[in-house]
Amino acid sequence: MRVLVCIKQVFDPAELKVDPNTRTLVTEGVSRKISDFDKNAIEEAVKMKEKYKAETIVITMGPSDAMRALREALAMGIDNAYLLSDPAFENSDTLATAKVLAAAIRKIGNIDIVLTAEASMDGYSGMVGPRLATLLNLPQLTYVRNIVSVEDGKMVVERDLEEGYEVVESKLPVLITVTKEINEPRFATLPKIMAASKKKIETWGASDLGLGKEEVGSTGSAIQVMKAEAPVMGRKNVVFEGEIPQVVEELMKALSKEGIIKV
Repeated sequence: MRVLVCIKQVFDPAELKVDPNTRTLVTEGVSRKISDFDKNAIEEAVKMKEKYKAETIVITMGPSDAMRALREALAMGIDNAYLLSDPAFENSDTLATAKVLAAAIRKIGNIDIVLTAEASMDGYSGMVGPRLATLLNLPQLTYVRNIVSVEDGKMVVERDLEEGYEVVESKLPVLITVTKEINEPRFATLPKIMAASKKKIETWGASDLGLGKEEVGSTGSAIQVMKAEAPVMGRKNVVFEGEIPQVVEELMKALSKEGIIKV
């Protein structure tokens, strides 16, 4: 069995600040890390390695410093890693990103299970996994909260629903997106960190993947982000005056009108 995990390196949200004048995020000097949700996907791959003796692979698309995220995944127990890096990949939306990941997965070949998080910490669109499944022509099991079994060329999982869950089965190969509740990611030990630092990580660009520049980046994207800024937060400063019973009644009506409570 061969299991492949797609991860993303993101800005650490704990370090992000907003410029009060422009309301835009200040990213200069902010460190990057593996998206927290992706660590759950990595952990699930390592668990399948331990339980089913699966070969595990991790890939990410990003700049050269995304190599650090791959080495952390290797230290957590993943066997092999590939970095997909090319200036042509910059400003790729979820569609263009899925095209790059799909091309890499086809090149690696013979993958039984593709794992992604339900979404990334930054964009949180939840679209890369489903788009990737479509491009690879794979069945997809989304919002998986538990992998029940993988045997006889089939996978049985529990899918998280709003008010419950459902148990579904799919033939392999398959793509699954996992929720944060599926597991508790392990910490890498020092010996494994040292071993991961010595592993060779291959880097592929657009030409290595057989992709033209018109297929990736902003040109190959269906969506263009025009602006990203923090919302204006302000108080309404509504003052209620009068006797307490009257003030309480007016406050209840105002809160009901805002949809905060039901009267």
